[in-house]
Amino acid sequence: MSTALSSNSVFDANPYEGHPNLSELEAEVLWQYAKLSQNMKELIAETRRVSEAPDEKLLKQLRALEVKMGLVLTLFKASVWAVINEQPVADMSSAYADTTADDTITQ
Repeated sequence: MSTALSSNSVFDANPYEGHPNLSELEAEVLWQYAKLSQNMKELIAETRRVSEAPDEKLLKQLRALEVKMGLVLTLFKASVWAVINEQPVADMSSAYADTTADDTITQ
């Protein structure tokens, strides 16, 4: 492309339309490539902007979320502990008695 195209003009109108050396299909294909090229330029500019400096607003939101998740984890642990403590304690002493070596005859 020999002429510089502004970002809006590429998306608004086909700059290749009516060119004497291009068929209608060729002009359409070149226009699609021009739009794709402009989208890629915008994407590159945006990724550079995002990668160069951290987004302070996003960092604040993530910090707040981290605090909330910590509170949720603490409440979850406390709930599990409460459920475990509410279970009745069974007398398990006879369940673990070793009766394999007992040769006593009981009647």
